[in-house]
Amino acid sequence: MQDRVEDRTAERAGTPPTGDGSSRVVRRRLDIAGTLVAVGFFCASLSPSLLPRSWFLQGVVAGVTAAAGYGLGGTISALVRRFTRLVPSPRAGAFAWRLLLVAGTALCVLVLYYSSEWQREVRRTMAMDTDISWYQPVIAVIALATFAVLVALSRSIRLGTRKLISLLGRFIPRMVAKVVGLVVAVLLVSLFANDVVFANFIEGMNNTSSLVNGGTDLGVTRPRSPFLAGGPGSLVPWETLGREGRDFTGRAPTRTELSAFAGKPAMDPVRVYVGLQSATSYDGQARLAVRELERTGAFRRQVLVVMGTTGTGWVDANIADALEYMYAGNSALVAMQYSYLPSWLSFVVDRTKAAQAAVALVRAVEAKLATLPADSRPKFLVAGESLGSYAMEEAFGTLDALLARTDGALLVGPPNADPIWRRVTERRDPGTPMWRPVYQGGSEVLFGQFPADFTPFARAHVVYLQNASDPVVWWSPDLLWRKPGWLEAPRGPDVAPAMRWYPVVTFWQVVVDLAFANYVPPGHGHQYGVNVVNGWAAVAPPPGWTGADTDRLRKTLAP
Repeated sequence: MQDRVEDRTAERAGTPPTGDGSSRVVRRRLDIAGTLVAVGFFCASLSPSLLPRSWFLQGVVAGVTAAAGYGLGGTISALVRRFTRLVPSPRAGAFAWRLLLVAGTALCVLVLYYSSEWQREVRRTMAMDTDISWYQPVIAVIALATFAVLVALSRSIRLGTRKLISLLGRFIPRMVAKVVGLVVAVLLVSLFANDVVFANFIEGMNNTSSLVNGGTDLGVTRPRSPFLAGGPGSLVPWETLGREGRDFTGRAPTRTELSAFAGKPAMDPVRVYVGLQSATSYDGQARLAVRELERTGAFRRQVLVVMGTTGTGWVDANIADALEYMYAGNSALVAMQYSYLPSWLSFVVDRTKAAQAAVALVRAVEAKLATLPADSRPKFLVAGESLGSYAMEEAFGTLDALLARTDGALLVGPPNADPIWRRVTERRDPGTPMWRPVYQGGSEVLFGQFPADFTPFARAHVVYLQNASDPVVWWSPDLLWRKPGWLEAPRGPDVAPAMRWYPVVTFWQVVVDLAFANYVPPGHGHQYGVNVVNGWAAVAPPPGWTGADTDRLRKTLAP
């Protein structure tokens, strides 16, 4: 009876019950400190991020963010009460709740009102249509529902933990029961999340992706050119290339198309691709790739490019096509698949595989090149986008190795985890912004986003194409607690002026941006489009190549 009286008194004061209160863990009143922080997080989540989003997505984001804020605020409140024994009086608690209800509601309504204009501001920076539907009341309802579900779920877990501690307390000392109960609860939740939810999700995605991998996109047919993997005489069966591999070789530009652009007879381009089903190991795939390169005469071409792929084995068609048009087909491209999973999921679980596959392929190609006379080797280039960029950097490890062992590198949309990119960015010349760094005067490494960033005479051994609004480039765990350099002034041209950094909130916002990074116009987010033409023109232009040729090729490849 006494416990219930204390519980009611504590609730009126805006604090959790002091007794066991197990039956009221799920349905008791919200903690005032947690609610205060939740309101702050909710408002912060409505502020602009790197990319625009829909009203429905905004509602979910706001609800998740508010729940995270409630958990953080509630934890801080509990720690303060634990170590200071400060408990507000019932009168003070009631007044605080009334004040929070009035002021918090007014603040939320005000921020919701401005949120539509903030979203239009983000869209304006990317030259997108600003005539959007933005339903503030519905956003609030979705956010509240999401918040309620997450808080109820976390309280249910807490209730189960209390029940477990109470049960253990019958057999062991109370303090020991608390420690053991908490440890067991954390382990059970972790095991359920990792071994049941996440593991089954990965298995399901892998099974689904492997089925997709067995298909072929509409309009893609087995190539007739003997210079393409899967074509006549190929050592790599067409059926083993995988969906992305079949796209890569089946959509190669024809000699007629290349000749029309070059204004002279072109060669049939060489494209070699080895799928996961083509060999039983990465080393086996790499050896097969070299044999296929030998069969096609790739080592007699003017340039040879090792291309990093994303999780499913995807290669950006613009990167491949641009180089082949530049060299009128006197080129050879080689790539290798290492996973069935989508790029974002591969980054989480298959990043090591990406590095291992890249190392195997690069070493195999380098070993073959070393057997050729120095004056008859093709120009050796590497390229990769997103996770493919990461794979190529891991294959070389350091900038010095990349410079010494290649004749050039084009790396597009590099993830924040890229080892060489991170070191170069951290050691950029003083006064240059993080989103467009200059490294040692730009003599060896060049960064750019738009065509204007590359003059017709700009040359560099390594070129990074990175959009200032690309969340793949900027997402990192330290966004949780540290303001990033890319939000310092001056900002990138397509980062909204109204975007601010908030602890925890910005981290979560950029995570959401990752999922929609490809749903923006080229030159923004994770879309690079034909800007890769300017990148290749700076890395490895053929003799006589001009700025006019670059512009002409951009128009040829533009959708």
